[in-house]
Amino acid sequence: MTIALAAQASLAAGGDEIPQYAEIKARLASGWNTWNTRSVTSHVLLPECLSVNLAFKQVYWLDGKYLREPLIGRWDEGAEQIRPGPHALDGSYTELEIRWEQLAARVQTARDGNDLVILVTPLEKADLPVRMVIEAGILWNRPGKLSLEGGVLIAGLPGRSIAVHCTAQALDDPFVPSLTPHLVVPLDGPVGISTGTRRSPAEIESIITARKVELYERAAEYGGLSEAWLAIQSALAWNTIYDPQNERVLTTVGRLWNEERGGWCLFGWDNFMLSYMLSLFSRDLALANVIEHVRGRTEEGFIPNDNQANGRKSWDRSQPPVGGIMVREVYRRFPERWFLEEVFDGLLEWNRWWPRRRLNDGLLSYGSHPAKNPFNEPHVHTAVTALYESGMDDSPMYDGVPFNPEKNVIELQDVGLNSLYIADCRALAGLADVLGREEVAAELRARAQRFAKEMERLWDEPTGLYLNRRTDTGGLSRRISPTVFYPLLAGVPDQARARRIIEEHFFNPEEFWGEWILPSIARSDPDFPRQRYWKGSIWPPLNFLTYLSLRNYGFERACRELSERSLKLLINEWRRKGYVSENYSSITGTGDDARLSSDPFHSWGALFGFISFVEEGFMTKTESGIK
Repeated sequence: MTIALAAQASLAAGGDEIPQYAEIKARLASGWNTWNTRSVTSHVLLPECLSVNLAFKQVYWLDGKYLREPLIGRWDEGAEQIRPGPHALDGSYTELEIRWEQLAARVQTARDGNDLVILVTPLEKADLPVRMVIEAGILWNRPGKLSLEGGVLIAGLPGRSIAVHCTAQALDDPFVPSLTPHLVVPLDGPVGISTGTRRSPAEIESIITARKVELYERAAEYGGLSEAWLAIQSALAWNTIYDPQNERVLTTVGRLWNEERGGWCLFGWDNFMLSYMLSLFSRDLALANVIEHVRGRTEEGFIPNDNQANGRKSWDRSQPPVGGIMVREVYRRFPERWFLEEVFDGLLEWNRWWPRRRLNDGLLSYGSHPAKNPFNEPHVHTAVTALYESGMDDSPMYDGVPFNPEKNVIELQDVGLNSLYIADCRALAGLADVLGREEVAAELRARAQRFAKEMERLWDEPTGLYLNRRTDTGGLSRRISPTVFYPLLAGVPDQARARRIIEEHFFNPEEFWGEWILPSIARSDPDFPRQRYWKGSIWPPLNFLTYLSLRNYGFERACRELSERSLKLLINEWRRKGYVSENYSSITGTGDDARLSSDPFHSWGALFGFISFVEEGFMTKTESGIK
């Protein structure tokens, strides 16, 4: 099916889908890739949904074990260990290493025109037999027929037939727990798999080598950032999946999160940041992910904390308002009016929602309000869910702050929230100018100005910071995180105040400065040694938003230091384990420090490296242009 025909089919199915986006959806949902969120060794052909899945059987004396759906980062004892390697977003090349029981192998795949080739190479000799099962499947209840004919898997699909060949001699093993036609082969040497034409091991290896070289040549265009380019793209690509429920391609935070939440999950601020990172690699993926995320807002008009495949959304809470800021940067990269027109009103609706639902004595506070709860989530309209809205769930900044169920907010005017909101207003005002929406632009600028004026109440002259203010006691809180730098992103302080914030606090080793930066709570805070979750570990959105804040005021040294030290976190972990972690220790600089609670492979961890692409000029300057 051609892209044009696929786009026409998408239009027909979607009814009123805009043509430009219908074409993007058709281009994205095509060809071989790791589209199946349930397994990183399942390679799926879209749009037909034919799967070639690699499963593994360990043979023992009394029993055997079977691994059907490997995923990265499982915690269970005895679980498979996956070291993810380079993965091109378009699926042209993928590589990983897998260890499980006595299995130790490298799995490489490549696209050869419309065909897929796979090479599985054992890395160690096993004492007991390890077998690989090559399962054919047609996923998500799509039409088709599967058969095994003369050692070849045959898929009868609408309009065509596809053969799956293997270079190894198949074994007779009727006790493999597969429900579809499959081949069982011994994994005692390299095994090649190819679709379409039968290929020799040498031909398969040649194709894989060629695609790998092409990927590394593209990376080399970024000079000293070539390794970071590969790591960032791979983090995004391994977590890019197909959502059959809505017939769309999504980039998600991680497959384990998708598995837990019914098949896919989008998070409020995470996915806007992922869309911006995707703009370095793919126009189609960047625009598609923004459009789908904005379309996921609730009936009230806000982007929910999480939006899940099982039908649940966070109807009672949102997450930090970074949508306008990130969409402005995506638009700078791809200035297409149709895209802006598609998402602007949804972002404006969300922006207007904040003061309607979260205003607390003139400024915003995080909260959770009474809302429908059809899935019986246990913590709706509580302090717990109010802090989920902050995105910094257990930050010591919020310890001891009461939740007011009548106001529906915690009793804290949050510097970070109000700064991001002002920055969102200003970003959307600039986009409104592009669209010729003069009244809306004026409304947004007036709102930004009003909140900026109110923030003056949070300035503490002795400390040299804007501090969170308790609305129940009126006192300022001195438990600080990198959100104290966000007023610079909003353009709130004058240059003298901004200089104090950076010189006295960013470069202060008692607070945020050090070998590994930026800790999520000041180093002097009593909770800092814990490092668990938001109690001192280093989080990518904090570094990223702080970096954008620094650029706004031209603090070149601070920008350079934050860029280089963030990149070091990413590269060290990528080289050591192939991981891109959710957060890192600000004591050891590692993502697997025993004190942490950190997903080892989480897409937004790539922000640590992405900062350098802004710093080195590979992305449009964030402080220039649309204001």
